[in-house]
Amino acid sequence: MRVFYALFFLVFFISCKPKNELHTQQSVPNSCKYATGLAIYHYKNFSLVEVNKPWEGASKTYKYLLKQKNVQTPDSLKSYEIIEIPVQKIVVTSTTHIPSLDMLNKTETLIGFPTLNYISSEKVRDRIEKGFVQDLGTNQNLNIELALSLQPDVIIGYGVSKENPSLENLQKSGLKVVMNGDWNEQSPLGKAEWIKLFGCLYNKSKQADAIFKTIEKEYLKTKKLAQNTTEYPTILAGDMFEGVWYMPKGTSWGSAIMQDAHANYLWKDTKGSGSLSLSFEEVFLKAKKADFWFTSGQFTSLEEMDKANVHYKQFDAFKKQKVFSFGLKKGKTGGNLYYELAPNRPDIVLKDLVKILHPELLNGYKPYFFEKLK
Repeated sequence: MRVFYALFFLVFFISCKPKNELHTQQSVPNSCKYATGLAIYHYKNFSLVEVNKPWEGASKTYKYLLKQKNVQTPDSLKSYEIIEIPVQKIVVTSTTHIPSLDMLNKTETLIGFPTLNYISSEKVRDRIEKGFVQDLGTNQNLNIELALSLQPDVIIGYGVSKENPSLENLQKSGLKVVMNGDWNEQSPLGKAEWIKLFGCLYNKSKQADAIFKTIEKEYLKTKKLAQNTTEYPTILAGDMFEGVWYMPKGTSWGSAIMQDAHANYLWKDTKGSGSLSLSFEEVFLKAKKADFWFTSGQFTSLEEMDKANVHYKQFDAFKKQKVFSFGLKKGKTGGNLYYELAPNRPDIVLKDLVKILHPELLNGYKPYFFEKLK
């Protein structure tokens, strides 16, 4: 009889546990398919978001519980940073965060950003001109007092090599900070998939998923199209800055897109998601005869390149005027649109490259980011 009562009370106790507690014990799939630094688990009344290694060398996984205001926080999840959704006021710290707000029609929620001139988005620039978005200084030295006065529901931060002291101070003052590691993704579609984080914050996950699926579909369709050619042109990337030649590492998203465009990126065998730092001599020996050259955004003409470094014209791609740049596409105050939008729209970048490298495959298409330098 004692065993019976013990079992009865055990069953009764389990059946009366809060529903939210039970949800945490059920296994649900990660809704992110390509992103390695982002995992999202959707439950009935909340979502769990995990940001893993938002910069190279980071050892900590950041965990967030996103829930409606009237949803009770399960005891087993109280160690997570709790964010109430949908957010109404947001501060972001990288221009790569801006397109997600635009695509989700949540531009009006942006109230602060470090160094406003970097922003190219026409929607955001309009709000800046009307005084709705405040300049918070620089990312590594945010205006703490101004940020606190704005009282955003959440701040989207990022780190490059370590945590940002400004963000830490804001957290200690009671503001909510969510780390974003989109820049550290090696896959082009992995970068774009971070729109799902913003979908969670605005309680618009279905819309974010639909937007990403469209980007994914277009990217994969273009990648497949590029396989229809037997041409495999060699690619040189980047250029000199303060005595160092910077170009994408072989396992970075930039390298991946060039290879998906059916091109032979000459440094594809290097490792890492950031940039290589090379001497002019190293690059010249390997890429003198490269078919195409995709420079950084610092040049808008061949004349500018020649003035910056007279040795550039020794490359075959320069001689044959097969040098392309995204430096001509700028926002109203000089911000580079490529740096802002390209990580979110790899499908457009891939189409640009395929059109330039294999023009016969995309009849009628005009590159959006890249232009030939003259």
